[in-house]
Amino acid sequence: MKVEEVKYLYGLIGYPLSHSFSKGYFAQKFEKESIKESYYEAFPIASIDKLPALIEQYPNLRGLNVTIPYKEQILPFMKGLGDGAQAVGAVNTVLIKEDGWYGYNSDIYGFSTSLSRAIEKHSLNINHALILGTGGAAKAVKYALEQDGIETAYVSRRSSAGILTYGELNQNTLEKYKLIVNTTPLGMSPNIDSFPNIPYHYIGENHLCFDLVYNPEATLFLQKAQQQGAYILNGLEMLHLQAEKSWEIWTTN
Repeated sequence: MKVEEVKYLYGLIGYPLSHSFSKGYFAQKFEKESIKESYYEAFPIASIDKLPALIEQYPNLRGLNVTIPYKEQILPFMKGLGDGAQAVGAVNTVLIKEDGWYGYNSDIYGFSTSLSRAIEKHSLNINHALILGTGGAAKAVKYALEQDGIETAYVSRRSSAGILTYGELNQNTLEKYKLIVNTTPLGMSPNIDSFPNIPYHYIGENHLCFDLVYNPEATLFLQKAQQQGAYILNGLEMLHLQAEKSWEIWTTN
């Protein structure tokens, strides 16, 4: 199929895109749900400045997903932003309309919904969360958690005002913070031997450890937490949920 000829074209921008989840996911979705005249393509662009030319090249483009490293770089190109994208300062879903391009953040929905299901499933009482990392994904996680009334603290390798360092984490910290969310790429394939340096021996059966990484299915971070009796969750369900939210944005606005 030539992407120029399909009626409704959707896609993913980022660089590089050698391990894109989205193209296969939407191909299966279109087939399973008999969605006609639609196609999803990966568009690896070496610079965000290539975006206008890409959209001009494909007038059938209706929506884009955005991944590393463009979630923040794309902001100046947006005519308008959804509440979550505005608050977080990151866009992962673009709705292309005749009067301009509009940015949304479906990661927030994906994370919040996946987390809520896990908390309900395990009957956990969680009021405080540690967020490992301070990048764009961490900001989306922080926003989602605060919307749900969960108090948060960032953890980083570098000391900064209001941010904990890994060396500062102790028994008292982990007794207070029952949710630990890894937003760093530590443990992601192919670097599966890396993991966040936290005191795992203070984690227990009242903790939930959520890794946004989904490949491998259980990172060393999750394995170490599970060995201490904690509940664990990877980022695959979140990825599915954010993809479905993107589709909703593209087709109902």
